[in-house]
Amino acid sequence: MIPIDDYPQLALLAWNRKVRTISGEEALALYESNPQWVDRVLMDERERVLLDRLIDDFGKGVWNG
Repeated sequence: MIPIDDYPQLALLAWNRKVRTISGEEALALYESNPQWVDRVLMDERERVLLDRLIDDFGKGVWNG
C-alpha cells in the first residue's frame, strides 16, 4: 500500500479519499486518468521514482496518461 500523503501530486489527485493509503494499481489509475494534473517536471525525485515503478509494475512499461 502506498501512503498517499507522502507524494504531493498523488495527494492532490486523491484529495477526496478518506482512506489515505492506496494500492499501486489504484495509484497508477489515478495518475493516468488525470494527466492534466501530473507534472513530472515539478514532481520530486521520490514521486518520479514511484510513478516509474508503477508504470513498470502495473502499466507494463507504458504510460497511458
